[in-house]
Amino acid sequence: MRDCIVSAVENFGRDLTALVITHDEEANLHRTLSKLTWVKSVLVVDSGSRDRTLEIAAGFPNVSLLTRDFDTFAGQCNFGLENVKTEWVLSLDADYVLSDELVAELTNIRPEPTVAGYRARFIYAVWGQPLRGTLYPPRVVLYRHRLGKYLDEGHGHRLCIEGRVVSLLAPILHDDRKSLTRWVQSQRNYAWREVAHLLTAAPGELGKIDRLRLKGWIAPLLILPYVLIGKGCIFDGRAGWFYALQRLFAEVSIALELLDQVALGKERKVNPREPEQKRPSEAKIKAKGFS
Repeated sequence: MRDCIVSAVENFGRDLTALVITHDEEANLHRTLSKLTWVKSVLVVDSGSRDRTLEIAAGFPNVSLLTRDFDTFAGQCNFGLENVKTEWVLSLDADYVLSDELVAELTNIRPEPTVAGYRARFIYAVWGQPLRGTLYPPRVVLYRHRLGKYLDEGHGHRLCIEGRVVSLLAPILHDDRKSLTRWVQSQRNYAWREVAHLLTAAPGELGKIDRLRLKGWIAPLLILPYVLIGKGCIFDGRAGWFYALQRLFAEVSIALELLDQVALGKERKVNPREPEQKRPSEAKIKAKGFS
């Protein structure tokens, strides 16, 4: 029986490339790559890391490394897809750690011809401690690479895929152990991008959470009780409170950025490494209900 499972892993692994996007990820990368040793090819796309990220990647014999100056998350991912040679790609952030259950599930995957991809749910971890709940949504992480393309959306990116998507049963652990200082610094850029998306997206493109954010004040008031009580994180001790306060900080940052952009109408750069991006026009702002 074990020989059959190993053979299944190897067969699927030969037709699969794991794609990992990195920038200064020494705190996370080894844990992620150590769960991908069964995959024949792992492609790391790095955007100029200055820590031990490249050294860690070089320590895994199945890893190939490409470098590209960062423009957007979608740009990095699409560049990676252009260099994938296998039919299937497993697209991961550097802080996504496959659970043992998910690796076992992948050994039994036999994709039907009509299946374009598989989505996975996430368990969020703080300091390595899994939490009872998370706001992190399921994502399509495994798919036929010729059927997928990434688009920028807010501070992140969204995969557009043609075909049927099936849910995996086992989860991925989202376990980011970079410093709190770096996380706080990143929120400034993320908030700008989220607000740009809120003010420029067509009304039909915004979900319930985004529509609440457009009010400017409701989301920060609701987020703390929702995470602590609605998601059960109050029972996770310090880690749960840490996560809840992170979410509060993120929503307050978005609300402040929204009010600031609407009131002052400044042009800004999100990041010195990225091209200049301008504030939405007055007409678009008024169309969202601001005056």
